[in-house]
Amino acid sequence: MASETTEDTSPIPTFQGRLKLESFKFNGAAGAIGSRRSPRLTATPSTASTPPAQPRSQAKRKAPIVADDGDGNDTPDTSTPSSSSGLTKPNSPRNKRARQNSSYAPPSTYAHLPHLPDAIAPNLLVLFIGLNPGIQTARTGHAYAHPTNHFWRLLHSSGVTPRLCSPTEDRQMPALYSLGLTNIVSRPSRNGAELSKVEMDAGVAILEEKVRRWRPEVVCVVGKSIWESLWRVRHGRGIKASEFSYGWQDEGENMGVLEDGMQREEEKEEGVEYKEDWKGARLFVASSTSGLAATLKPKEKEEIWRGLGEWTEKRRAERAVAATAVAAEAS
Repeated sequence: MASETTEDTSPIPTFQGRLKLESFKFNGAAGAIGSRRSPRLTATPSTASTPPAQPRSQAKRKAPIVADDGDGNDTPDTSTPSSSSGLTKPNSPRNKRARQNSSYAPPSTYAHLPHLPDAIAPNLLVLFIGLNPGIQTARTGHAYAHPTNHFWRLLHSSGVTPRLCSPTEDRQMPALYSLGLTNIVSRPSRNGAELSKVEMDAGVAILEEKVRRWRPEVVCVVGKSIWESLWRVRHGRGIKASEFSYGWQDEGENMGVLEDGMQREEEKEEGVEYKEDWKGARLFVASSTSGLAATLKPKEKEEIWRGLGEWTEKRRAERAVAATAVAAEAS
């Protein structure tokens, strides 16, 4: 049987298709006479278009630094940002609205938590004023109980106490080392931002009465915001940056000064010596002891607290000498 062959009559593939693909083929020789090229690549440096400069974006605001305040509670640092940052002017209404406290929590929020009682007695060397009890403190019933709070460690490292004490010893501090504990606000909260300036300022009069009643030698406010409240109430305005300083304050800022020079009978406690020439308790402003307070380094906090520790060591030694002399005379 004869074999049958079938010829393939389909056209041979070439660049001469319906789309004229050959016209798109690279040809180095034709580049000089009109091959399609990007105008951007062929333009001379003098005529090349320069892309428009993108506007520099404004620097992002840094999150507020947790500032120095009280019993493990902290409030955002409201210090004015540098004018070189190009941000909204500090005095503009928009900036004032941004600084309003939006974290406020009413007392009913933590009404289920107990208040922390004061640890106060006659003949105190130092009365410490914290902001308010934190959640951990309220739950345990002991001052500065949060494990990240450095209050008890700073007392020891500064020399205020001769050994490291525990939060469970807070009620014994007056008897052990003549140290007292109280707060400017009695109710608990998660942090200082949940308090209002109104209730903090309202606590100032209560503190003044406590100092008049118990007459400690020194009052130490544990945190900048507490001192700011005291200043607002006393001077009728906020404290300026140039007026603020940690450490010992002027005698004119003493706490518990008698309003009319007389001690009221209802403000007297048994065992307290009410001298007529008493000019109030000296005021020492210490840094916050909270582990979240990041405005000062640990070494800076220790230097601040050391100023109080040196005075406490000296007065404790003087009291010991005086007690020895009294005991010798009695024998």
